[in-house]
Amino acid sequence: MRLTVDHVTRYTYDHPVRSVVQSHRLSPASYSGQKVIDWEVTVSGGRKGARHRDGAGDQIQAWTIAGPVTEVVVHVRGTVETEDLAGVLRGHRESVPPDCYLCDTLPTRLDVALMALADSVAAPDALSLSHALSAAVSDAIAYRPGVTHAHTTAAEALALGEGVCQDHAHALIACARHRGISARYVSGYLSVTEDGSPHEAAHAWAELHVPGLGWVGFDPANRCCPDARYIRLGSGLDAQDAAPIRGIARGGGREEMDVTVAIQQAAQ
Repeated sequence: MRLTVDHVTRYTYDHPVRSVVQSHRLSPASYSGQKVIDWEVTVSGGRKGARHRDGAGDQIQAWTIAGPVTEVVVHVRGTVETEDLAGVLRGHRESVPPDCYLCDTLPTRLDVALMALADSVAAPDALSLSHALSAAVSDAIAYRPGVTHAHTTAAEALALGEGVCQDHAHALIACARHRGISARYVSGYLSVTEDGSPHEAAHAWAELHVPGLGWVGFDPANRCCPDARYIRLGSGLDAQDAAPIRGIARGGGREEMDVTVAIQQAAQ
């Protein structure tokens, strides 16, 4: 499947800021099942800084925007060719040992309810356990936009019984780590949902490390493993660690952010 991406993130400030510094994880890697045909990231008034590949295999690009400025627009355009590999991540260059993803973070910190959810699942092997944990999270947290926020933890989402893809991913990561499975957060794009509806937002899921297979993706929000509808951008311990854009504005002023995403299937 060939997918085109048009992703605009607009930051506005109620007072001019002196400068803005950003770190982007916005360029997908090519590997088995995902081939980048073309890709471009532009930043209004921005100047490119250092670029490097981190230990997880993600491309990190620095940007600086000199002020005074009241608006910064980050525009991502690209085309990626994808293939359904049942969620298995193959041929991805990285050097971080999987055991590094066993440590918890604030969004994925366990409480009694999360431990009980993880312990409620029985399976004969790591792959079956991973699928069962993902299904348990899907059953425990209904998909409902707007009920949680960027700083909601997995424990809070489980207590609510509702959340979005970020909450599903955090909860699955917490449960998997509790059962001794290395797990990480993945940011990216989804073109359409299971019912064929366009998915007009960035997306997130989890990857669990399965002996003999390596990293395998699980998307509890859609009750599936990532397939040809998905574009993988980058990964981290949690949503903040894997954020596509991280940055800081120097100077006073309240920041607002608006995001629009369009993913379409292109002619081969």
